[in-house]
Amino acid sequence: MRLLLLGAPGAGKGTQAAALAERFGVPHISSGELLRRHVAVGRKLGRKVAAYLERGELAPDALVSAVVEEALARAGPGYVLEGFPRTLSQARAADARHVDGLADAAVFLELPDDVARQRIAQRTAAGRSDDRDREVVERRLRTFHAETDPVVDYYRDRGLLVTVDATQPPDVVTTAILAALAGTS
Repeated sequence: MRLLLLGAPGAGKGTQAAALAERFGVPHISSGELLRRHVAVGRKLGRKVAAYLERGELAPDALVSAVVEEALARAGPGYVLEGFPRTLSQARAADARHVDGLADAAVFLELPDDVARQRIAQRTAAGRSDDRDREVVERRLRTFHAETDPVVDYYRDRGLLVTVDATQPPDVVTTAILAALAGTS
């Protein structure tokens, strides 16, 4: 299973990716976590990424794609990938690089912005530094709609998208994802 998880900040991509990766016995690859690791190490790439994350902006496509492709090369034939692609150009380029496309299915965790803001505020207490500044959060939501909404449409047009209501408790969302995926096979 090669699965993508798409959704706004706070939609539960990380939570669902971990549950689905365990369920399918495949690696969980988080583009955000990969980028945050590069920042923590503090090398040249990490310093470049840090500036974008602090402003709530997306890192350049080439940079993110390189980090994700490196992780995909180590993943094997199956994976749950969350937070990538975030732009239409990333989606098209990734599909072109992979003989059978990047994914077998893409799950869109649909979440209203007001609920996303509440969840992000809760994450701040857990130490996510990129969630502290309200202006950065608003920029991240605007960026999501401007850059990632077209990715959702791209996978919908290709017949690979399943949409799940992400406002429910995590276990209910996982069950809904599994049911939606079973309906697409």
